[in-house]
Amino acid sequence: MHRIVITDTSCLIILHKIGNLELLRLLYNTIVTTPEVKEEWGRELPDWITIEKAKNNRYQKIIETQVDKGEASVIALALEKEDTLMLLDDLKARKLAKRIHLKFTGTLGIIHKAKQAGLIFKVRPLIEKLRETDFRISENVIGEILKLSGE
Repeated sequence: MHRIVITDTSCLIILHKIGNLELLRLLYNTIVTTPEVKEEWGRELPDWITIEKAKNNRYQKIIETQVDKGEASVIALALEKEDTLMLLDDLKARKLAKRIHLKFTGTLGIIHKAKQAGLIFKVRPLIEKLRETDFRISENVIGEILKLSGE
């Protein structure tokens, strides 16, 4: 398991919308986010999520030329830490993270991991809830996650 998990806003919002934000606390030991993500979130964060700012904001400013401020702050903080997993749904942010060899997963990865850990029994009902939100997800990706989850 990763020592630190750093979450972006989108994972927080989507998991909150489908009533499963608690999965983060149940799956991961240490969950961190940044002041920028907290601001984007716009409400009180659960007390099990800590807030930490990247020490070198030059990285963040450079990264902000490619992705939004919240995602840039998460990536910049991950660059300063060892053994981190970022929670990112944005495709541009994920591509950038992959190019610089940072580990990440997204909302669907969290749901899949929750099933593997026995925290949920079925993935499909959560995917149906996701479809009721503004979360964009292709049928191919849905098919892949259901297959991986044995459904």
